[in-house]
Amino acid sequence: MKEADFIAKIAPFAVDSMRSSKVAASLTIAQAALESGWGSSGLTVKANNLFGIKGSGPAGSITMLTTEYVNGKPVQVQAAFRAYNNWGESVADHSRLLVNGVSWNPKIYSKVIGTTGIAAAHAIAAAGYATDPGYAAKLISMMDTYNLYQFDEQGKGDDEMSAEDKQKLASLEEQVKALNGLIAGLNISRDTLKTGVQEQGQAIKNVIDRIAAVENRAVMNVPDWAEPAVKAATAAGLLDTPSGGSYDFYRILTVLNRAGLLITKKG
Repeated sequence: MKEADFIAKIAPFAVDSMRSSKVAASLTIAQAALESGWGSSGLTVKANNLFGIKGSGPAGSITMLTTEYVNGKPVQVQAAFRAYNNWGESVADHSRLLVNGVSWNPKIYSKVIGTTGIAAAHAIAAAGYATDPGYAAKLISMMDTYNLYQFDEQGKGDDEMSAEDKQKLASLEEQVKALNGLIAGLNISRDTLKTGVQEQGQAIKNVIDRIAAVENRAVMNVPDWAEPAVKAATAAGLLDTPSGGSYDFYRILTVLNRAGLLITKKG
């Protein structure tokens, strides 16, 4: 399976899992790619097991030859691995393992939860998930090469803002209130309104500067929670290219839409 096809197939499962488990989607995808050889390993083909998790799964188990590292040296051994009915089950089981840990140490992977992909890669390697001494470096290399971090952003919902995001939005909402009062007094055509808003005082300048400052984040497709704001801005003629904005751009656009600033009057 080609790398792009593999990522396209597993990404929806990884993103969905991140929303509930807080396991970075970038880690899930990188681990699955590394453990399964981009979906081509016998364990994945025969048992839908993407992560090399041992034991018995929803579809039973399968015995396979695997490589373990003893004193830093690879050794071939036979082991029983979990079998799944599909990739979704494998991803869900992987997330449960990281969240719940193992019987002898429920918190063994606790440092993996709720952190960035890079930090999670170091944490899962330190916890002994794999015996390969270069495990973390291999995961991070995959994340960098295929920009898997973009899927971490997709896993963030509108109600899952960080403290920093909430502070930014609170500041923007205060500025929007001032703009709303200003715009409420304008009774002019759409084109004049657009020009007039852009020229209104320091309050508008602050908003424009803030938008420019946050545009350094990676571009992304329109997230579901921002679609109403994008549609409103497009319908009002204020947005020419709906997709390709940054994560923060869509949050700002959502705030403006909630304040009613994306609805303009036609002359």
